[in-house]
Amino acid sequence: MGVSSVRRATVSGRTRSHGTSGTVLLPSMLMFGVIVASSGLLLMIERGILAEVKSPPLHPSHRDPSWRNAGSARGAAVPEDVGYQVLQDIRNRTIRAMCGQKNVPHSIWDLSASQRRTVLKHILVSDKHRFLYCYVPKVACSNWKRILKVLDGVLENVDVKLKMDHKRDLVFLRDLKPEEIRYRLKHYFKFIFVRDPMERLLSAYRNKFGEIKDYQLKYGVEIVKRYRKNPGKTTGDDVTFSEFLRYLLDEDVEKMNEHWMPIYNLCQPCAVRYDFIGSYERLNEDASHVLERVQAPSYIRFPERQPWYKPVTPQTLHYFLCNTPRGLIKELLPKYILDFSLFAYPLPNITSEFCRQ
Repeated sequence: MGVSSVRRATVSGRTRSHGTSGTVLLPSMLMFGVIVASSGLLLMIERGILAEVKSPPLHPSHRDPSWRNAGSARGAAVPEDVGYQVLQDIRNRTIRAMCGQKNVPHSIWDLSASQRRTVLKHILVSDKHRFLYCYVPKVACSNWKRILKVLDGVLENVDVKLKMDHKRDLVFLRDLKPEEIRYRLKHYFKFIFVRDPMERLLSAYRNKFGEIKDYQLKYGVEIVKRYRKNPGKTTGDDVTFSEFLRYLLDEDVEKMNEHWMPIYNLCQPCAVRYDFIGSYERLNEDASHVLERVQAPSYIRFPERQPWYKPVTPQTLHYFLCNTPRGLIKELLPKYILDFSLFAYPLPNITSEFCRQ
């Protein structure tokens, strides 16, 4: 899975910027400066120190009265977990520190035009149940869209075997007028679901380049031709994970495909104050909490995983990370550092000792 001519990033904080606006990468630069300026981050990655910090499972606080201890109504057990308070504190402190910076956008109207277009087209609206959901590809967004369609009466139930149309019968915040957008951002319940950044990238890679012909032809062929010394004749279905990561390294974050664009850029958690951040790792529990919170009918439950779905297991992630040039992964981390930091995910362990296991 080797790649040729991997460019080295400097630890001085120099970042690649292809955007036309000088403020496009400001949030990333601020956090990058906080975390990386001393050059300690890459040293800790090298030694595997940060990878040893295990994040507690993410789930809603039991002090939140909206939970109502009603997990059993939707078949979701709610185990006691004191570690949640630690995670919540870490996340809240980090988001407050990051979003409290003077030059960070504090509303969607402070964003650049391209940033605002991105977030508005990713926030779905339910006027009936008064909530906004920022969908993140590869974080169970298809099932959430299915739920929205059931809530609006478009689908009979969440188990209807139909190919998901990701736009039809859905209302996006971009469809509304500015005053309607302002009202909903102020008064509606807002939530997102997040996932370990490297696991999400691997999921996108396996799905798009292993199964989807359109992606193979549109992106795969270009990636192979750009990064392989002797590409030969390719149909784009043989892209290696290393080639994919190198492609991401050279991409402008603001212009990335949504399936691998950082969650921060998709949902702008500083410009939009989300009331709840659920996690892919505790999908059923957190989804049950959201459904209770928006007072969805009791018969609506989060869909079961499809039998054809191939999950990214820890063993799979371990294999791909440990068979990818270590320098390439370390060079890519600054582009996704906000997703790791704000949502309390440990950086990937790519030490020689770990990879020998």
